[in-house]
Amino acid sequence: MLNKMKSRIAEKKYLLIITVLIFFQQEILAQYSHQNINLLSVWDDTTVVPEPYYGIRYQGCTGWVDTASGREYAVIGSSKPGTYIVEVTNPVAPVMRDYIPGIGNANKSIWHEYQSYGKYLYIVSDDGGPNTFQIADMSYLPDSVHLVHNDSSIFKRSHTIFIDGDKLYGGSVTRPGGIYYSMAVYSLANPESPLLLRTLNDDYGFIGHAHDMFARNDTVYASCGSQGLYIFKLNANNTFTQISNFPNPSNDYNHSSFLSDDGSTLINCNEVPTGLPVNILDVSDLFNIAVADTILSPTSDTATPHNPYIKNGRGVIAYYQDGIQIYDISTSTNVTRIGYFDTNPTNGAGLPNPDYSGCWGAYPFLPSNIILASDMQNGLFVLEADTILAVGMESAASKNKDVSSVYPNPAQATIFLDYQSASEFTAAISVVDINGKTVLFRMEKLRKGKNHFSVDVSSLAEGIYALTLSGNSGIVSSRKFIRVN
Repeated sequence: MLNKMKSRIAEKKYLLIITVLIFFQQEILAQYSHQNINLLSVWDDTTVVPEPYYGIRYQGCTGWVDTASGREYAVIGSSKPGTYIVEVTNPVAPVMRDYIPGIGNANKSIWHEYQSYGKYLYIVSDDGGPNTFQIADMSYLPDSVHLVHNDSSIFKRSHTIFIDGDKLYGGSVTRPGGIYYSMAVYSLANPESPLLLRTLNDDYGFIGHAHDMFARNDTVYASCGSQGLYIFKLNANNTFTQISNFPNPSNDYNHSSFLSDDGSTLINCNEVPTGLPVNILDVSDLFNIAVADTILSPTSDTATPHNPYIKNGRGVIAYYQDGIQIYDISTSTNVTRIGYFDTNPTNGAGLPNPDYSGCWGAYPFLPSNIILASDMQNGLFVLEADTILAVGMESAASKNKDVSSVYPNPAQATIFLDYQSASEFTAAISVVDINGKTVLFRMEKLRKGKNHFSVDVSSLAEGIYALTLSGNSGIVSSRKFIRVN
């Protein structure tokens, strides 16, 4: 009897903790305008001081996964200057694992961009004054990150970088002595010491600068500011050949692009002046690029599309002032907004330059499908948009008319599944981790109507999992949950 009473007390305490967590999450979420994107957590180092001209505290972000352990990490730049490495394996409780200091002017940095290649993280900044190109070895995480390169011998500054295969592209690269390349490409045969292969100046000196670039299979979509969009091919002999270009109307500032998986659609963002449309370009024929559709911010005439991404036929766009906007671009001539999350509801009120407030960039490509977003004033946002962004298990379930729910979420020891079935069948109940590995499995006979099951998850490590229900026709239900201690 005593053990039963202790068990009930413990269960009530656990339910109270979960209720409080859910309450506070709802309270936090209520601060932000959103649709189909949910807030999991916000991470912010309150000691980061805004730089004085724009009021920027944070810049670019990316994600990195340790393929051996499945641990996931966020990378975000700050005005200190430096780079934070934050573990998001448990996305509702981010943990800072390391900080990589830069050498720029204290509290005056406004640029950081990142790319990863295997276990290496590449860090660039385009801030004036002292600066270096940094390469970090991430394999020591969660303990620490080790810098393996931190000087200007390869280059000093780069506005942006992009990695395609074993090549690193830099946009607007500066070397010591004032040597400048509008765009440069480096071999990563030795990842700790990239080797210069070619500069765009060598072949096309009329390009003033490549602000950003997207590359796939040595085809480079270069956003060249007021000169527009240029598409180049890097040849086998490491020379560039221009394929085509798409000029901007009114000399708008062509900022950045992202290509769909099938190579037919390019999201192209223009940064200056504010309030410009996003171009959805049909690039299926690179010699005849056409505007398939355009996107304008539905909430503000000063919101600026900054960095675009494409995942599963969805355009994920990071906006100044407007946060994260997600569009269905599967039909490029009829693009529709299907979700949003405003990371900066005040639109920079009180800042010296409010147009440069809000979301800098995002990373939607971690195995867990969470979205990492960097807000220039408010820090790192960890978001979830499975209902509109995930495919595979989720989309298979969405096509089935049966209804399921999983609770509590987060879960500590036991998770419950309610499933409304249209028919009787024998189902496989499985729990799958973020790497797709089945960690729990059992068979159950389902009856027509409501079914209720409990699954003991106390033996699982903290992290994100999917509880799936499968029948003869495949997966009929899949719901994500978070396991916490």
